Amino acid sequence: MLAPNRALSPKGFMVLMAAICVVSFATGLMFFLMGAWPVIGFMGLDVLLIYVAFKLNFRALRLYERVDLSDDALTITRVDPSGRAQSWSFNPYWVRLNLEPRIGRSTQLSLASHGDRLVFASFLTDAEREDFANALTAALSAARSPNIA
Repeated sequence: MLAPNRALSPKGFMVLMAAICVVSFATGLMFFLMGAWPVIGFMGLDVLLIYVAFKLNFRALRLYERVDLSDDALTITRVDPSGRAQSWSFNPYWVRLNLEPRIGRSTQLSLASHGDRLVFASFLTDAEREDFANALTAALSAARSPNIA
């Protein structure tokens, strides 16, 4: 299961929003006492916009990708924030994993087989993407080699 990193917990979000509200209220009160009372509305609008931006970000973090490897299929299932799932299936004997370094940008992890190409795990950091690529390469190698008992 691959999921984006969540740097801010729900409790951390509440603490941050409380701090933003306190600072915004204090600044708005200062302007109100100086006679510039319309500024209070803009300070409230700032708080609302910050709240909406964080909520949209938290919604985007509901994206995840599931990687399933069996003897006959490597399946990638991407579930977007709305819950819509999309799946791609590859034959583990023919699929090629490619971790492409890109100068000045993040690396790109992709699967290719028979002319089809799928870029995935784009929300991971470069180090996480490299670790996952190594683990998936090892798993694919194990799946390709016959079991000798």
